[in-house]
Amino acid sequence: MIEAVSLLGRRAIAAFVRAGRRARFLAQVLMHTGASLKRPRLTLREIYFSGVMSLVIIMVSGMFVGMVLGLQGFETLQKYGAQEQMGVLAALSLVRELGPVVSALLFASRAGSAITAEIGLMKTTEQLKAMDMMAIDPIARVVAPRFWAGVISMPLLAALFSAAGIFGAFVVAKILIGIDGGVFWGNMQAAVDVRYDVLNGVVKSVVFGVAIATIATFEGFDADPTAEGVSAATTRTVVTSALSVLALDLVLTGFMLRTPH
Repeated sequence: MIEAVSLLGRRAIAAFVRAGRRARFLAQVLMHTGASLKRPRLTLREIYFSGVMSLVIIMVSGMFVGMVLGLQGFETLQKYGAQEQMGVLAALSLVRELGPVVSALLFASRAGSAITAEIGLMKTTEQLKAMDMMAIDPIARVVAPRFWAGVISMPLLAALFSAAGIFGAFVVAKILIGIDGGVFWGNMQAAVDVRYDVLNGVVKSVVFGVAIATIATFEGFDADPTAEGVSAATTRTVVTSALSVLALDLVLTGFMLRTPH
């Protein structure tokens, strides 16, 4: 029993220490942002790699999630005779919650793991050391463009995920259920608030982007220069990013919750 408690304590301390190292690493990346912005092509290339190359999985997943929400929403609302509000339920679920969260999980799995593996392989093949020897800061040249690419791409992907999901719900409502399209879009437009719904979703996606980009770049930069080290770092990126997104979602939802005055 004592050994189990001791092991748990050591792991908790190690987790806090690693979190502190990530925070310090983030501060270093932000300090080198100016140097990285002098070469915008690097950031644009990484936006293409992280954002554009993730469009297929984001759009297809968003459409299927929207269709599922449409079917489940119709089944639930039909009990109360409010099936015309199906678009409202789907839109609010996607814009507030599912859009930022699910797209962040997909982004971490696809782009975050790739960023970690790429930086880890550069460390394994001693490319980062070569940059140091040539007086090129690897954080400014390698890490910062990938960090900002993740931060910029994440809100855009979340918006596209929500748009695809709403379209999927509309397809279900119009074709399968027979709800009038004008009723669908009109009720949704009247119920969704730009400030409390759309803007909150954007804030969530930006925070998730910062968290995922920080974890992915840190794990790659901190990986052991071996094949096993890169593999372990990639796994840590996916797991840590998923847990961080869910924990941050809980905290942000608590702060954004509207309470009656």
